[in-house]
Amino acid sequence: MKNLSILIIAVLLFACNSKQKKVSDWRGENRSGIYDETNLLKEWPADGPNLLWDIDSIGNGYGSPVFSDDIMYLNGEIDSLAYLIALDLQGNILWKTQFGKDWMKNFIGSRSTPTVVDDLVYVASGMGDIACIQAESGEIKWKINMLEKYEGKNTRFGYSQSLLVDGDLVFASPGGAENNIIALNRFTGEMAWTCAGVGEVSAYCSPLLLDFPSRKVLVTFSDNALLGIESQTGKLLWTELQDTLCDINGNTPIFEDGYLYYVAGCGNGTVKMKVSEDGSQITEVWRNKELDNIMGGAVKLNGKIIASGHRKKVWKSVDAETGETQDTLSFGRGSTIAADGMLYCYNERGQVGLVNVTPETMELVSKFKVTKGTKEHFAQPVINKGVLYIRHGDALLAYDIKKKS
Repeated sequence: MKNLSILIIAVLLFACNSKQKKVSDWRGENRSGIYDETNLLKEWPADGPNLLWDIDSIGNGYGSPVFSDDIMYLNGEIDSLAYLIALDLQGNILWKTQFGKDWMKNFIGSRSTPTVVDDLVYVASGMGDIACIQAESGEIKWKINMLEKYEGKNTRFGYSQSLLVDGDLVFASPGGAENNIIALNRFTGEMAWTCAGVGEVSAYCSPLLLDFPSRKVLVTFSDNALLGIESQTGKLLWTELQDTLCDINGNTPIFEDGYLYYVAGCGNGTVKMKVSEDGSQITEVWRNKELDNIMGGAVKLNGKIIASGHRKKVWKSVDAETGETQDTLSFGRGSTIAADGMLYCYNERGQVGLVNVTPETMELVSKFKVTKGTKEHFAQPVINKGVLYIRHGDALLAYDIKKKS
């Protein structure tokens, strides 16, 4: 009887695990910017890590790749059209699927990162096209345009959201007066709910999902407000207005141990909020206006919130407990991720830095310069299976950063 009970438990555990969705997402697990990688180099050669391969035919864009098994996906603009591109891990293009039109007014190129859930890929263009595409074949399952179908209002730099999926829903931000934030059935594209938010144009923020025992809360920015929305119903639970108007809120917040951290380019700067146990309320803990970042992302590493400043072009670390600025690092301004206890900084001059973060300081250990690609160095780096991927416009470069045994 005992053995039978053990067998039943094992079967139930396997069944539960087998139903878990496999998700590959913007900025890694929980959209935190921290990649679950180990045994990485703690120092690079003088001319940088070994370049495994590069490709310069992925179209214009600022979005990063995502990975599912041995295939990567990224968005690119080619001749004003928005494409989802699938490549193998050697940089060979497997297929391209055109799913809409892309942004051509300023900073031309794709703006978002695909989201892969099991065998489906969800993409968004700068002109408001949303599509669900088969991961293996590139066949479009459904698509809609947020401007046309939901009376959305685009931003001055184009829609820049990486779609978020939970259960049977995919979330997007048309930015309209009525359909401000929406949830669609991810298998059909039909609307599940709509939320008017505070009636503002959408920001450039890719949303975050907070999971509480009684509900899940979708957190995102609109033009000048942070919003908390019940993810199954679309009910607006709370808002956090910026005390200085700022329409470039491009950073996904960070959530850990009941606290929500966000970094804004102007407005309130860097803020820590306590979220109630049911997700229905927020309370400000501290605010630090010295750290202002509009789109380069932030990480929580070794008890610090770290990002580059916007007005003062230096990286800054802020104590997560007190909100006090701990240290600054002169390395320009740009994007921030972390892995294996180290900080990775990619600045707008095309330099990539490896930084050691101690309780007191940030120390630049190694750096190299990206010389291939076009236009601005805005894309955020990604690390997968010991390889550092840098997207620079129409080019994608893969660097070996794994320690050798």
